[in-house]
Amino acid sequence: MGLSFEQIKELRASDPGAIAKALKGRKRRPLVQGDGNLFLLAADHPARGALAVNGNPVAMGSRKELLERFATALENPKVDGVLGTPDVVEELTLMGLLEGKIAVGSMNRGGLKGSSFEFDDRYTAYTAASLKQQGLDMGKNLLRINLQDPGTVRTLEHTAKVIDECAKHEIPMLLEPFM
Repeated sequence: MGLSFEQIKELRASDPGAIAKALKGRKRRPLVQGDGNLFLLAADHPARGALAVNGNPVAMGSRKELLERFATALENPKVDGVLGTPDVVEELTLMGLLEGKIAVGSMNRGGLKGSSFEFDDRYTAYTAASLKQQGLDMGKNLLRINLQDPGTVRTLEHTAKVIDECAKHEIPMLLEPFM
């Protein structure tokens, strides 16, 4: 589609249905090819308030600059794709940057950085059903494990259910354990 940042803002307000159409019409590729490795750009950090890069506490705070950086990186043929929250994946799709690339949907982004509930990282982004419906290639789950927090067992149990749901929808899962 190749829309600009300003055109995307206008489209979100005037024709939100066009986003689903663009996602479903995105040119896909095999998940694994070449050497079998995937080089994915992580675009899900801003959703949980993790904006710092190289000492700049708000480096990822500007959506326009963030998208411009990802546009530059996605031009590299060695980059297989991106993992992100729905807003970022939608905008990169509307910019035409995910054609022939892997799109991985981040599922749990509720654990806001620095909050008292940071480790209680709830599923606030994609679901297995929405990943399938929107034609994404994989789901991603950040599995936060805190051996001192009794809530971790609930997180483990819920993660198992989410993995089962992805399996039912035939959506591969990228699991990122973090202790």
